[in-house]
Amino acid sequence: MASLKDLKNRIASVKSTQKITKAMQMVAAAKLRRAQEAAEAARPYAERMGNVLASLGAAYAGRTDAPALLAGNGRDQVHLLVVATGERGLAGGFNSSIARLARETALKLLGEGKTVKILTVGRKGNDILKRTLGDKIVEAISFREVRQLGYANAATVGEKILAMYAGGEFDVATLFYARFRSVIAQIPTAQQLIPAKFEAPAAGESVSYEYEPDEEAILEDLLPRNISVQVFRALLENNASFFGAQMSAMDNATRNAGDMIKRLTLTYNRQRQAQITKELIEIISGAEAL
Repeated sequence: MASLKDLKNRIASVKSTQKITKAMQMVAAAKLRRAQEAAEAARPYAERMGNVLASLGAAYAGRTDAPALLAGNGRDQVHLLVVATGERGLAGGFNSSIARLARETALKLLGEGKTVKILTVGRKGNDILKRTLGDKIVEAISFREVRQLGYANAATVGEKILAMYAGGEFDVATLFYARFRSVIAQIPTAQQLIPAKFEAPAAGESVSYEYEPDEEAILEDLLPRNISVQVFRALLENNASFFGAQMSAMDNATRNAGDMIKRLTLTYNRQRQAQITKELIEIISGAEAL
């Protein structure tokens, strides 16, 4: 059984930890609002770009002269998985849920005889995946030293993906990230980037456009840009999801620390009372012996 001094030290240690988790929860809550606003502001732009590209791409349905980024290269053997996670931990299951979805997809593709390559964006995803799929990771990109994520960071990843595709290093590219829904809900998402896949417009949103210049020139400019736009959206969604998950995790940790302090305090008081009772019995027994 732990001594009174040991219990007292443990209580003090847990209280110090509780102060840290409470401070981290408050910091995450403060950063969450700005990150959530950025993620929500990026969604309409990314969705509208997808709608425009879907409309333009419909004109190439069934044609053999469709752009490679839209129709692919006709092969489905080598898959590039772009796994975007956070740079830090202490956010519950945020990073592991994205890595789990990517790992399940990779194992499924490998089981089908496909070749898998992994490009990680974020230190934690690389740390998790290298344990089981380390030989499949071709490059790890980290923005740990970046204080504020911007489009330039996403463009770096987008240019890397385009360079690999132009070099014939893969046939299909899929992006993995967590879509922010609320503080307690972050949804691991897989989005195919190459060949491009777009969601069908909702009912009532289908509009006929006339384009200037022609569709081919617009697609030539927008398709490569769309890669960076979707990566940027994923980074913003991840950022908001990270702070939401961290806020929730630190709140749970603070509550658990409080419960532990109560249990340790109860044990300390019981043991102290037992020790006092024992000393009183010894004093009374000694007095009676005299």
